[in-house]
Amino acid sequence: MDFVGKNIIVTGGASGIGKAVVEGIVVGGGHAIITDINLDSAEKVREKLGEDVVSCYAVNLGNATETREVFLKILEDFGQIHGLVNNAGIVSTVPFEDVSQSEWDKVISVNLTGVYATISAIYPSMKEKRYGRIVNIASVAAKRGGGLLGTSAYAASKAGVIGLTKAVAREGAEWGVSCNGVCPSFTITPMTSILTDEKMERILNSIPMHRGAEPKEIANVILFYVSDLSSFVTGEISDVDGGVTMDG
Repeated sequence: MDFVGKNIIVTGGASGIGKAVVEGIVVGGGHAIITDINLDSAEKVREKLGEDVVSCYAVNLGNATETREVFLKILEDFGQIHGLVNNAGIVSTVPFEDVSQSEWDKVISVNLTGVYATISAIYPSMKEKRYGRIVNIASVAAKRGGGLLGTSAYAASKAGVIGLTKAVAREGAEWGVSCNGVCPSFTITPMTSILTDEKMERILNSIPMHRGAEPKEIANVILFYVSDLSSFVTGEISDVDGGVTMDG
């Protein structure tokens, strides 16, 4: 896909799905801007792909004030941001009756408020320039009330992301700003590597394709939405889940 001349922010771009998205942007000739809480890992990606095609900024998405400050700095540094991929997030596997207020607040602050903060910082510029591609990563958990890994707090945060995606899509459409969502199921990333063999087998057996996704398989759909190939698509929520959801 062609990203020549495009500056695209990828939150959580230092590993997993986000890293695969960054690689796709660079292959397409674009400039990837990684924002990640782990700056060391982000810099390693930059070293591998090229310091002239990747930039890195440290940010804690759980802090909305810091997030806005960093994103406004990115906007100042680059002049125009053509795309924003909200990939970063945290998982919560605590059963509902055991979810503490602090657990709830932490998951919502990163997974939902963090997404709101990044979009709200960049959206006015996209609207002014009448161009923007926003892609938010939700989850099958948002549609199932808990997915193959995340439970209630995670599901609620990702359901909020879906609602926010559609709202931004509706308001941004006339200004050339699209906003779409992607719902992965189980993906083979560092975040899921901690699973026991028993838990892994149970998850894979619940997926019609009987395997997890490689990060690149999720990234391919994200890259489509952040590219101009999706020029007449907005407000769409795509399941990239090996057949788990199959909704209409």
